Amino acid sequence: METNRDLEAAWEYHERTKHSFQSVHSSQHFLDFQNQPLPFKIYPSLEPIPLPRGREAYSVPALEALAASAVETKGDRLPDLGLLGPLLHYSAGITKRIRHPHGEMLFRAASCTGALYHIDLYLVCGDLPDLAAGVYHFGVHDFALRRLRRGDFRAELVRATAEESAAALAPVILICSSTFWRNSWKYQARAYRHCFWDSGTILANLLAMTAAHRVPARVVGGFVDDWVNRLLGPEPQREVALALVALGRNSSIGQAPEVGPLALETTALSRSEVDYPAIRAMHEASSLTEEAEVAAWRGAAAVAQLAPSSGRLFPLRPLNDREAPHDSIEGVIFRRGSSRRFARQPISLEQLSTALSSIGGITVDFTQPGERLLNDAYIIVNDVKGLPCGSSTSITQMRALWSCSEKGSFGTRLGT
Repeated sequence: METNRDLEAAWEYHERTKHSFQSVHSSQHFLDFQNQPLPFKIYPSLEPIPLPRGREAYSVPALEALAASAVETKGDRLPDLGLLGPLLHYSAGITKRIRHPHGEMLFRAASCTGALYHIDLYLVCGDLPDLAAGVYHFGVHDFALRRLRRGDFRAELVRATAEESAAALAPVILICSSTFWRNSWKYQARAYRHCFWDSGTILANLLAMTAAHRVPARVVGGFVDDWVNRLLGPEPQREVALALVALGRNSSIGQAPEVGPLALETTALSRSEVDYPAIRAMHEASSLTEEAEVAAWRGAAAVAQLAPSSGRLFPLRPLNDREAPHDSIEGVIFRRGSSRRFARQPISLEQLSTALSSIGGITVDFTQPGERLLNDAYIIVNDVKGLPCGSSTSITQMRALWSCSEKGSFGTRLGT
């Protein structure tokens, strides 16, 4: 039996790593700050290729960019470094630096559990206008690329994705990976859950930015894990590929060079590392091992349709264009941060409607044009003018809210 179909492995991992009152209060784990891992992967012996800074923002409103991320951009697009720079910067780059008595705090474009930043980005590309074909690592610490392999290896990724159509036409394929220890230092075996939460925040930024810059982009979740990891060269028990994103369109792909071993020096993350076998077991159980298995997984991963709700219908009333905010997507990402201070006042149904109407669906390799998109929105309403407290689900193409519960005590119980 294909291990990827073994749901018991996922249930076992979930049960072993979920929080409970007992698990939280009986844990003996503590944070050893003298052994905290670096938040960067650094190749000290590779020459940096600086990415251009200061490119003028397109000033596409954030609401428009988010809504457009569901639309597959038409036409051809060949990215260059001038375009890849802002895509990488606003997806995973450093956006703010704050100095304090003990050093410097670096804020990233996308949030991450514990601010531990265990997700790395790699680029696999053909010849671009100002970048030779190769496999590159994005160095967040100095905003530069470093070449790990010379040559066009995109065909290896097309093979690993079982000839996924967007990957086969993409001049650039981005790969997200996670280095487990950089997150498990704090979260132990739960870190595998965070792999996908934290890569998801980066992908959300990336999809919004590609929509704003009219770059075709498609997330590819199905691939032969070992082949992609071998191309990047990490130790697979420590770092693994999580997702691919095909960027751009209309680029011929020839035969890839042979993928030999890759042994490049990287800076040690910390004095010592702790291994959590449950992470590796879960990843191995969810991996795909050959092209046929990838194709079968993609064909079987149909998105279920929502059953019509029998609850009360609340039509959305978005703000008109004059009233809606027009902050650019770059500006919104730049000012993002964790906040402990929230306005103690209600919002209007129009404000909530505007936020919901901007939610773009996610297109991935196992959704086809015309199918319902991957993500749904479920809302817990506590204090919205014009909407009773309760829970709701949205919606026919984000046009209305269906009430699941309208109990007045619901909002009070959850904390208005």
